Amino acid sequence: MTISVGDTLPSVTLTRLTSDGREPVDTASYFKGRRVALFAVPGAYTPTCSAKHLPGFVEKAEALKARGIDEIACTAVNDPFVLEAWAKASDAQGVTMLADGNGDFATALGLDMDGSKFGMGRRSQRYAMVVNDGTVESLFVEEPGEFRVSSADHMLDTL
Repeated sequence: MTISVGDTLPSVTLTRLTSDGREPVDTASYFKGRRVALFAVPGAYTPTCSAKHLPGFVEKAEALKARGIDEIACTAVNDPFVLEAWAKASDAQGVTMLADGNGDFATALGLDMDGSKFGMGRRSQRYAMVVNDGTVESLFVEEPGEFRVSSADHMLDTL
């Protein structure tokens, strides 16, 4: 079952890199008490993700925060080292990278996909959501191969 507007996010452990190394991030704690723009990409360094999705949220970070977003986070079924390298290569300041290395979060949301025919294995679908105090306030899931409703511009238009 796919998560819906009004649902509480499942409690799953993601990982982020800090100056002290890998840090577990419990989703229940991370999203508690704030409004987060979360977007998911099928994979770091993939064409649309690198050319449009991540750069759009970096570019629109201040505009999103001006509309009540406290934090912007990106998740992908990649390890935290890959996500950190991608963030640095993309100059993605202002975006917290949350690694879903095993795809547990994507699966718990019902937003996982099988990218095996592209040599990518299990991945996350492309989506964006606004999470307010752990509850899904809005959700934008892309059709396969599309990039429209999960963009930072679309999110801004809906806020």
